[in-house]
This record gives sequence, structure tokens and C-alpha cells, in this order.
Amino acid sequence: MQEKAKPADPRVRRTKRAIRNALAALLAERDLNEITIRDVAAQAGINRKTFYNYYSGIHQVMDEIENEVVAMTEAVFGDLDLRREMENPYAIFQKITAIINTDMDFYGHLLSMTENAGLSAKLVALLKEKAREALAPQLALDGDRVNVILDYSLSGLIGVYQSWFNSDRRTPVEEISRTVSDLFFRGFNVFLEEQEGRV
Repeated sequence: MQEKAKPADPRVRRTKRAIRNALAALLAERDLNEITIRDVAAQAGINRKTFYNYYSGIHQVMDEIENEVVAMTEAVFGDLDLRREMENPYAIFQKITAIINTDMDFYGHLLSMTENAGLSAKLVALLKEKAREALAPQLALDGDRVNVILDYSLSGLIGVYQSWFNSDRRTPVEEISRTVSDLFFRGFNVFLEEQEGRV
């Protein structure tokens, strides 16, 4: 009988999270090739030996960050039923909000990588690819049209959260998610209808 894997020690999880968050913070300021293990260790508040207890180098941390983006995307879009979710589209964005709230610093740094446009574009492309895999089979449209719809929708979605993270964040992320939900599924009509109702 195969033994179940033991859960990771909380100290190990905290240290790895600190390393990952440190790299994400540094990536918001400079290129990946300019970041050293010493930089990451200093940002994370650990020594280099501790870094090497968990990772062989910067690129292994980067792989973990990419895996985090994949896991986050699959958590949101993996079992999505578009017809069912259309009845309550905000449920999808509640998932996004919950994920962001689990590690605000990490996702904030990840979405603030204006200085590292190439890497940011790679992570965005990865997110789009996973979302497309989940959603495309549910859209009875030709491939080109599906690509246009998903590129438009997902680019806008990512752009809104990037802008929010780069702002003073006075608007609660829950409110941002609700507005994006309406735009994503109902377009500008929802706001025009509201306006007409107030006249």
C-alpha cells in the first residue's frame, strides 16, 4: 500500500513563499538576468545557504512561479461550465478574488512587472493558453473567432487587475471583480441599461 505524501512543514512553506515573493518583487524592478541569488536571499531575509536548501538556482524559482500561474488558471477555468456560469458569472471572479487574497504580495508583484515586459508577456500567454484550453471546446465557433474573443476578453481582464495592482488600490478587489464580471459576460450593455433605468 502506497504511503500518503506528508504535508510540507509550515516553516518550509513560509520560506519558499518568501523566496518566491522576493523574486517576484525583484522582477517588478529589473530583468531576470540581472537578479542574483544573493539579491533574492537578501530580499527574502534569508542567507544563500537557506536558498540552496530549496532551490538550485533562480530559474527553478521561476519554474515554480510559472507553475503557480498554471495552477491559478486551472483553479478558475478548469471545471468551468460556461452555460451554467452565465446564470451567475460573478462566481468565476469570486474565485479570482479568493486566489489573489491568498497572497496579495505575490500576485501584486507578478502583475506589476512593467519593467520586465518579456517575462510578463510570457506569463500572460501561459494564462491565456490554459484558459483557451478550458473554454474553447465550449464555444461552438470557428477557431479564429474563438481566438479573437478570448484574446480580447483575457487581455482586458489581465489589464484591469494589472492597473489595480499598480494603483493606490482604494477600490476593493471584490468590487473590481464584480465590474469585470459584468463586462466580461454582458459587455457595456449592462451599464447602459443601468443608466437608462436611472433616467
